[in-house]
This record gives sequence, structure tokens and C-alpha cells, in this order.
Amino acid sequence: MPMTPLYTRLGRLAFDETRMLDVRSHPTLPLGKYGFLELYCDELDCDCRRVIIQVFREDFSRQTWATIAYGWEDVSFYHRSWVSEEDAWRFKGPSLDPLNTQTEHSSALLELFQDLIRNPDYVERLKRHYSLFKDAILKEKESRRKPRKRGRR
Repeated sequence: MPMTPLYTRLGRLAFDETRMLDVRSHPTLPLGKYGFLELYCDELDCDCRRVIIQVFREDFSRQTWATIAYGWEDVSFYHRSWVSEEDAWRFKGPSLDPLNTQTEHSSALLELFQDLIRNPDYVERLKRHYSLFKDAILKEKESRRKPRKRGRR
């Protein structure tokens, strides 16, 4: 499932609603602002109900400091939908994504993300972004199917 940044479909909303944390004191993380960039599956027929979070610093270095996978449904949803019961546990909740970039600071950033998702408003925001992203993909697909009207000559 290809994961695509939210801003590719929702532009301004994505930038306005990207979660930022200002770390002013932490035992292992360098001080600074960290952004939690959301990526969603861009396959229309996929209903994975997950987000990939790429954590970056506001220093414009383009370095990904951690890649976090987060599925907000319960284990039975993932097992029913498309994975074995054993694998379903990997899809529920937050975890470091084993297929993407990690750094020595990834575990600390995962802990910060776990604190963020304790706020139900943030989790609802992620779910809303998922729905809006999927709606945008559907609209794109529908607009490609519509025949173009030809003007008179």
C-alpha cells in the first residue's frame, strides 16, 4: 500500500493541522520543534484505517527522525480485514515502522507520539484526515472517468 503525504491532497489543511511539538527539555532528544507529518494509503479500495507519521525537525534538513505506524481500530478489525490474528497486533496502535527510516531518537519520538494519542481530539483529527484523504482520491478517480466535453468548431 503506497503511503502519500496528506498535503498532496489537502494542501493548506494539512499544513495548518500538522502536529508540532516544541521540545524544550528531554533527556535524549535534541531541543527544537518536531513535526508529525501524516501519510495515508492512496489505494482507493484499501480501508486500512492507519496512518504513517514521519517525524521531522523544523530545521528544514529533510531528515526523517522517526517513522511511526499507527492503526486506531481494534485488533479484530485488522484481523477481519486483511491480516492474520498474530499480525493484527502489529497494525493496532503505534509502533516504529520497520520498513522505513529510523534514527537513534526514534524510540523517544514514539513515546512522544504515544503521549499525543492520549488526546482523543488528536486521534479524531487523524481519523478525519484519513476520511478527507480517501474522499479526495475518490474525487480524483471520478474526475478521470468523466468524458470531456468537446467544444463546437
